[in-house]
Formats: sequence, structure tokens, C-alpha cells
Amino acid sequence: MNLKPKRLRRCQLSVPGSSEKMIAKGAASAADHVFLDLEDAVAPSAKPGARTKVVEALKSLDWGRKTRCVRINDLETEYAFEDIITVVEGAGDHLDTILVPKIKSAFEVRWVDTLLSQLERKLKLQRRIGLEILIEEVEGMLNIREIAASTPRLEAMVFGMGDYSASQGIDIKYVNGQGDYPGDIWHYPRYQLVIAARANGLDPIDGPFADFRNLDGYREEARRAMMVGCVGKWAIHPAQIEPAIETFSPDPAEVARARKLANAYEEAQARGEGAVQVDGVMVDVASIRILQNTLQKADLIGM
Repeated sequence: MNLKPKRLRRCQLSVPGSSEKMIAKGAASAADHVFLDLEDAVAPSAKPGARTKVVEALKSLDWGRKTRCVRINDLETEYAFEDIITVVEGAGDHLDTILVPKIKSAFEVRWVDTLLSQLERKLKLQRRIGLEILIEEVEGMLNIREIAASTPRLEAMVFGMGDYSASQGIDIKYVNGQGDYPGDIWHYPRYQLVIAARANGLDPIDGPFADFRNLDGYREEARRAMMVGCVGKWAIHPAQIEPAIETFSPDPAEVARARKLANAYEEAQARGEGAVQVDGVMVDVASIRILQNTLQKADLIGM
């Protein structure tokens, strides 16, 4: 039985955990999901202070219906274990998920899972804290099937093409905009991540697009990710929130048509029929399975 909570992740907004001003803006934004960053956006000397700011923000700000997430530091650094302990002990009941970067193996995910389980028992937390992970190393892509199946606590996997480029030896000029590569340079890793995620009931997420002034480029990358099954994309700047939400939200007309077809099929089943024709389109059990993707997303959004 899949007991994972259903969360909207059309847009995941990155906010530096060291900036109280930017954290407040993130809480007030239209993003579905905000992750307070203790990793790349925070200098080493500022990390201890950022933990305190993150805890206070989680406890004191109005986050509405947003998923409240904290990105910790890489597990191979000296910061990661204190990130987890400080944030969970300080704001456990106000935290929905923890995002772990640079995952390379299933063992690493299970290590975080074990630590969280110990903290939840110690603190007697009423809700399980979910896990989200970043696949941004070639080792992680090689082990992605085992990683995706590592623990029931895992809710989402993100393709982090920035660090992944460095790991695979891809020139930075191809990271945004594809350059002159003959096709989509990220098609294979995106597809791998989506397949592994979907096979394990996880949300597949597309990662950052650094040139936040290039909204056309952002929309194109979001569209490519959506077409292969991703449910959302990161936003590293508030300007990217609206394009992400627009790209990963079903069109109202499509939702209305999906409901019409689903209702017609339900009525056909009641008559003992296995298929029904609606407006010249044959609707059967396979059609309904595809339509459910649209309907489930619409219900989660409240359309």
C-alpha cells in the first residue's frame, strides 16, 4: 500500500537559508513547494547561523498549503548530520520533507532514513518527515533503480543537471539552452529518472535552469520535462514560478474533457460494456488509465 502523502510539486522554489528576507518572500510566494537551502546557497561560515534561521522561519512564518522542505548539505561533508539533527529537533512538526543532494547509492538514503526514524521516536513526532533526493552524480544515475526503491520514506527524485554535467564531463555551455547538441541533451537521464521514480510511486522533478532572465528557455526545458512524465521543475528565482506552474498544470478544457470521458466510461461499465464511443473517440480501460493522470493532478490542484 502506498501511504505517501500527495503533494503538489509543480514548482519547487529554492531559497537561501541564510537570508531571512528571501525566506519570507518564499513563504509568501505562489510556489507549491519551497526548500530552504543549507547547501550551495550558504557559505561554510554561515551554515550554523542558517540552520537557526531556517528553524525559526519554519516555526514562525505562514506557509499556507506549501510543502516545507530543507535541503541539507552533501552527506560526504561535515555539515550534513548536524543539519538534520538541528532542523528536525528545532522544527520537526513544522517540516514536511528533507532534500538530500548528490545521492550516489541506496545506502546513503537508508542512512538518512535511519537517522530520521531515531529522531522521530525521540521527539514523538506525529507525522513522518518525507525524503526527497537529488540525482546529480553519474554514480547516482547508474544506481537509480536501487535508490528509488531504497525506503518507503522517499517521496521524490530530482534531476540536478548542473552538478551532473560536471560529473559526466559536460561543458557548461550546454547546461542551459542545449547548444548545438542534435536533440535533447538531457533526454536519457531525465527518462531514466522518471521511469525509476514512477515504478516506485515517487514524484519525478526536473532541476534548475540558471539563466533566470531567459524565461523562454526555462519554459522549453520545463515542457521537455513535462512531456516525459515529470510533475514539476525547480525555480531558482521568483520569475520562474509562474512558467513552472503554467507548464505543469493541466488545461481546464482538458480536465473537463477527461471528466466527460471518464463519466461516459463509468456509465458504459454500469451497462456491462467494456468500451464506449464519445465524440468519435473510443474510450476503454487503457484510455481511462491515461486520463487518470490528468484527473488526479486536477484534483490535487483543486481544479
